[in-house]
Amino acid sequence: MRRAADGAGRGAATGSTPRGGGVTGEDRPVVARATSQGPWLFGVRHHGPGSARSVRAALDAVQPRAVLIEGPPEADELAHLAADLEMRPPVALLAHATDDPGRSAFWPFAEFSPEWVALRWALDHGVPVHFIDLPATHTLALRAADDLATGKAGKAGRGDDGENGTTGRAGEEEERPPGPDGPPDADADASADAGGEPRRPHPEALRVDPLAVLAEAAGYDDPERWWEDVVEHRGGTGAGTEDDAGETALASFHALGEAMGALREEFGDGGHARDLVREAHMRVRLKAARKEHGDSVAVVCGAWHVPALARRTTLAADRALLKGLPKVRTGLTWVPWTHRRLARAGGYGAGIASPGWYGHLFSAPDRPVERWLTRVAGLLREEGRQVSSAHVIEAVRLAEALATLRGRPLAGLTETTDAVRSVLCEGSDVPLALIEDRLTVGDVLGEVPAAAPAVPLQRDLERLQRSLRFKPEAADREIALDLRKENDAARSRLLHRLRLLRVDWGAPTVSRGGTGTFRESWRLSWQPELAVRVAEAGVWGTTVASAATARARSDATSAGQLADITALAELCLRAELSDALPEVMRALADRAALDTDVGHLAQALPALVRSVRYGDVRGTDTASLAEVAAGLAERIFVGLPPACTGLDTDGAQELRHRIEAVHTAVGLLADTAAARVDGAGLRERWRVVLRAIADRETAPGLVRGRAVRLLLDEGTLDEEAVARRMGLALSPGTPPPDAAAWVEGFLGGAAGGGMLLVHDERLRQLLDVWLASVPAPAFTDVLPLLRRTFSAYETGIRRTLGELVRRGRPSAGDPAAGGGTLPGAPADGFGAGLDLERAEAVSEALRHLLGDLAQVGAVDGGAGCADERSAGQPAGRTNAGTVTTARTTTADQGGPAGEGRWSGRAVARSDNRPAGRAG
Repeated sequence: MRRAADGAGRGAATGSTPRGGGVTGEDRPVVARATSQGPWLFGVRHHGPGSARSVRAALDAVQPRAVLIEGPPEADELAHLAADLEMRPPVALLAHATDDPGRSAFWPFAEFSPEWVALRWALDHGVPVHFIDLPATHTLALRAADDLATGKAGKAGRGDDGENGTTGRAGEEEERPPGPDGPPDADADASADAGGEPRRPHPEALRVDPLAVLAEAAGYDDPERWWEDVVEHRGGTGAGTEDDAGETALASFHALGEAMGALREEFGDGGHARDLVREAHMRVRLKAARKEHGDSVAVVCGAWHVPALARRTTLAADRALLKGLPKVRTGLTWVPWTHRRLARAGGYGAGIASPGWYGHLFSAPDRPVERWLTRVAGLLREEGRQVSSAHVIEAVRLAEALATLRGRPLAGLTETTDAVRSVLCEGSDVPLALIEDRLTVGDVLGEVPAAAPAVPLQRDLERLQRSLRFKPEAADREIALDLRKENDAARSRLLHRLRLLRVDWGAPTVSRGGTGTFRESWRLSWQPELAVRVAEAGVWGTTVASAATARARSDATSAGQLADITALAELCLRAELSDALPEVMRALADRAALDTDVGHLAQALPALVRSVRYGDVRGTDTASLAEVAAGLAERIFVGLPPACTGLDTDGAQELRHRIEAVHTAVGLLADTAAARVDGAGLRERWRVVLRAIADRETAPGLVRGRAVRLLLDEGTLDEEAVARRMGLALSPGTPPPDAAAWVEGFLGGAAGGGMLLVHDERLRQLLDVWLASVPAPAFTDVLPLLRRTFSAYETGIRRTLGELVRRGRPSAGDPAAGGGTLPGAPADGFGAGLDLERAEAVSEALRHLLGDLAQVGAVDGGAGCADERSAGQPAGRTNAGTVTTARTTTADQGGPAGEGRWSGRAVARSDNRPAGRAG
């Protein structure tokens, strides 16, 4: 074995032709020279740039009259599209079952794939080209049989699961080892030898990785590094004449074929039993090509298959292996692919870890290391890092020195990465991760011509993308849509309709530019498997609109829960599917009338109210939706208080979130549908429900605390009532865990809880006294709840609370100790009086910041309070004066506490108010 590995290395490195140029036995490969008549067997590694260069040089040297390529024979009719000017790799052949488009297989091709190079060479030279692997009609049928046998029917290759189980060359599975040809993983009993008996592999040969075996025999511990040293980094600079390049390429194929022959002699099929069937079909196609074109035929296939194709077998024996294979009707087309999907990390187990690097090795005319590091420097400069030419020069020297120390013919990705980390990134892995994502892997998205076959739905989608100037891209990107603009509104409709069809090109995100309902933010990323989703969705209609309408009607009929139908109604409104909405509304009304679970009703109401709001924004009549939402809210009001009894910790947490969502929904419904429902009455009835929950002793402390907080935010409870309820909840008779849960419900989750403690001395004092009284054994149980509550506060709020606690509580003689603050007494943590000179310094800036608010404050009151001005301040100054405390209400930015949220006490200053006015 070591001799075979060494021979492969010498043949690829030096161009010498090893001995044994003929057929030395039935299982030994045929070795072709430029002077021989063929057929020539070129064993390659899929997506290997070194193999691609060798294939091109070998084809130029032998000039065959026909080229055969490993791939589904059904693709022969699509091969001519590879020469189309609009075809830009990476691309893939997509085969799918016509009656079940979700069952599919991909055959990817990159610019540096040997099969793509052979295909383009044949088309450019006018040479017939054929694919010779097992037909896709059998590949998909065999996969279906495997799924049924293993209990995975409907999962492998299904678009609903997000991954195509048959992705890969000739339906290779993801766990397949990345060998030089990539034989697919298959069960050992899936095929038989010529005698019809199952052929079991050698017990130690299961799942053989050919590269690993050869690398180990050559003394390497890394198969990838061995392959790069032997193939990828040899002869890549274009040096020498064309004849020398051809002889070197033929010698490398000869050496690799001998090595694979030795492996096949030792390990048989290597645990990939279905390869016997595939190779039988390849031999049948090869014999047919030789009969038509003579021996001047070149075969480009995985190196693992070369010994099998060189084997002398009868046509009858090969056809016996193919007899009785299951079939399924299939359709084939070209689809765009990405570098990220070529990478193993992207789910394609037969791929390569660094497609961007391999693409660079293939396209760089010379000095690949220097050119690569120059690209790295350019990327870092775009990201704002200081990288000079001296950095690049030093990185090149370091990479070459590392390659010399490690005995490598050329600095590989490992050496360049080490050099980049040390020199360009200054030892940091953060920019290195960016380089790996953008360059080593990359987000290159291929393109296919319009002439490629496609389902009508795909054609309509492409038409919409062109008309909306909405080009799909592989890289993740965020867009903001303004629904007041016609083009943005049309883009939003398209994305929502595709989501309904399970074609997740975009995912909604939280808007950063504003909170208006006319804004939408999306994160877009077009992945190759979405082509399968589009083919699957084609059964619903020929256009995006008709398919989405039919899918919505079907989903409304089959929806299992009320929340599913309300979410569907919301999606139909956003997608503007007016034809589907009546049927969805009927299903919603029927299900809402029958559902008695308060949890289901509370879960469904927020989506229904959002539908009412979005309908108003988009100009849709949502009167019926508003009526259903109001009826749903009334049923929740009746059933929610009893549902708060007998809950465990998880149930209390879930109910708390449901109450917050209903609170927000009631506020939105009262505001947006005031003309159709009694908004004021709805709010008042909801407040009554919250009071009932807050006073319900059998309800969990978490829920009662949240109800009190929502009432405080609404202004229904004043400070005295809140302090009284908090005192009762934290009284010595309440178990510490229950008290801590009440505190978490009252102060946690919603924004403003920390500010409430900062500005309300009485609540802070009550909490402080309770914490000090918790017994030591119980404090251990209470601590996690308190940590969860306070960890949600911002750093500045936590720092302020810590400072206030450090100062301690007021002494017994302090007026605040009695539970109140005397008029004119300073609040805890604040100075004794107002510094008018310092206030004057910021007043002008405040006028610019507050705008009209400052003008409103300037006319609100009388002539001022002269006794609070400094002695030197002239009369009539209007920008400083009494200190007043006012509650401030901040608009709810989507939080669960509703539209209004009390955020503490703010200091308002105006010296044109009458003395003693408590604004």
